[in-house]
Amino acid sequence: MFKKFAIVAPLAVMALNSSMAFAAGEASHTVNLKANIPTQVFHVQPRDPNWGQDETMNYNLVSGELAQLSAIYDMKNTNGSINAYIEGGPAALFNGDAAQNIALTTTLNGVTLTGTPQEVVNEADSTPGVGAQMVIAAAKPTATQRGSYTAVLPLVFDAVLPPVPLKP
Repeated sequence: MFKKFAIVAPLAVMALNSSMAFAAGEASHTVNLKANIPTQVFHVQPRDPNWGQDETMNYNLVSGELAQLSAIYDMKNTNGSINAYIEGGPAALFNGDAAQNIALTTTLNGVTLTGTPQEVVNEADSTPGVGAQMVIAAAKPTATQRGSYTAVLPLVFDAVLPPVPLKP
């Protein structure tokens, strides 16, 4: 019996030592970083750096409406005005069935955005820079528009050069 114990005990110690070496291993984690440093000539960016990351339009059970979303955008173009549009045209909340879409209306600085570029800040205001409010509102859902909805709102901002005066 002692011989068996004498052989098994050192093997058990070796097994434990090797598993302890594996248990002491390493861990890793990847951090994804990004930075956006605007130019002094042209920039458009939300004042809140987290704006646009999984925003929620809360549903009001009493009124039957979805809450509006709003944010302030800092906008500047020292060489002219600023145009904006929604790439692909007006957006809608989508649940997988296009017949159930809920229309979205997006306004920036009081201008309703569509799929066509429109001036949202004139040259006089954009030269020093301006804070402009964006509001996203959903149409009131009907009785059949229920479930989970999502939308992507691809906004495009253009720096517009002033017209070149014609020489007489």
